[in-house]
Order: sequence, then C-alpha cells, then structure tokens
Amino acid sequence: MQYNIEDIVQMKKKHPCGSFEWEVLRVGADFRIKCTKCGRMVMLTRSDFEKSVKKLIKSNFSGSALDK
Repeated sequence: MQYNIEDIVQMKKKHPCGSFEWEVLRVGADFRIKCTKCGRMVMLTRSDFEKSVKKLIKSNFSGSALDK
C-alpha cells in the first residue's frame, strides 16, 4: 500500500494515551509518525510500520504527480 505525508492511519495497538490514530510525517525506508492525541513522535522501519497499521483513515493523496 502507498502511504503519503499527512495521511492518518489507525494502528493495531493503542498508544498509552488512549489513541489509535497516527499522522504520517515522513515516508521512505523509515516512517516518522505522530500521535494525533498527545503529539508523541515515533520512528519505525517500513516493515514494522506496515505490520502495525490496521487501516488508512484519511489519505492525503494528490494526483498532481500523475497530471505531469
């Protein structure tokens, strides 16, 4: 699955603050994500991130790259 910056994803496990939702801040070999409730930032490898994601809640995909 393709993930983009500013996507909101639901993780399988709950964060200690009680939230399941995280915002994607960085994509690549590593992912940086931020908890939408408390603001905690975490770095995960791509494989760990993809295993931990339950579903994509809000996609920030812009088709502008396809228009060129």
